[in-house]
Amino acid sequence: MYNVFDNEVILITGGTGSLGQALVQKLLSSSKPSKIIVYSRDEMKQWVMAQKFQNEKKLRFFIGDVRDKERLARALDGVTMVIHAAATKIVPTAEYNPFECIKTNIFGAMNVIDVSLDKKIKKVVALSTDKACSPANLYGATKLCSDKLFSSASAYAGEQQTKFAVVRYGNVMGSRGSVIPFFLKVLENEEYPVTHPEMTRFMITLNQGIDLVVNAFNTMVGGEIYVKKIPSINILDIVKAINPEGSVKTVGIRPGEKIHESMITAEDAHLTYEFETYFKILPLTSEAEKLNLMKVGGTPVAPGFAYSSDNNTDWMSVETLRDWIADNKNGFINI
Repeated sequence: MYNVFDNEVILITGGTGSLGQALVQKLLSSSKPSKIIVYSRDEMKQWVMAQKFQNEKKLRFFIGDVRDKERLARALDGVTMVIHAAATKIVPTAEYNPFECIKTNIFGAMNVIDVSLDKKIKKVVALSTDKACSPANLYGATKLCSDKLFSSASAYAGEQQTKFAVVRYGNVMGSRGSVIPFFLKVLENEEYPVTHPEMTRFMITLNQGIDLVVNAFNTMVGGEIYVKKIPSINILDIVKAINPEGSVKTVGIRPGEKIHESMITAEDAHLTYEFETYFKILPLTSEAEKLNLMKVGGTPVAPGFAYSSDNNTDWMSVETLRDWIADNKNGFINI
């Protein structure tokens, strides 16, 4: 599957994040790209990442912001594929800084689409989140808007051959700012702060997230939203996996937070097809011939189907999570 990247010039916006770094590592080890460009606005994060990959001659770093269309156009010179991972993603931060969130997540997405068309990029995959589905916060609302922009971009492209797709998934286990590294830092005699005892979340590993991105590049027709089949877990089970004897303190739901997350709503059921390891939501704006290609190998879901973290048929056990943490904690605490 990784040979789709052979001899390509790949740019990753927001490439210094947890998934961005994992993507770079996987692409360098499993494919033969001509070049990988990390495009982000934090020079310190780029410097730290450059030390980690200091012997990789195919890797380049480009300081820039997706809000800056002119700078983005310069960065995309000669690029053939784009992975759009840049986002303002911390829910309370977005609530208290709404204009900044909109500038990055919506206007930034528009810039990526426009410049990709101007530069005749072959394929663009945008990373999304479960919070974009029935959003209850500004971050989710901006990502829903971004998803709609990328899903419609292939139709917006006109005669251009650029293809766009979206991958949507849940909480990336062990990523920067996520709950597992946060709980691991709680001291032995301290209580674990839990927002709501019934809270559930979708959980995905970095490797599963990468697999979904790679699959999208291999199978996209243009405009699809890919949704990975992943397990759910209750927030109290995360505490049990880290410290079976740990005590919990309920601190209340944060601004914009939901008790359960969704990745497919009942309203999208008529557009959704099920595949072995993922679902695919078809675009509203596409030609019949392309829609038929998107359906190949899939089965339409039942009317009214919804995919949410509380009605999931796949649940991660405490033991499975505990084993995963033991195998991975040294690698993700400092991501």
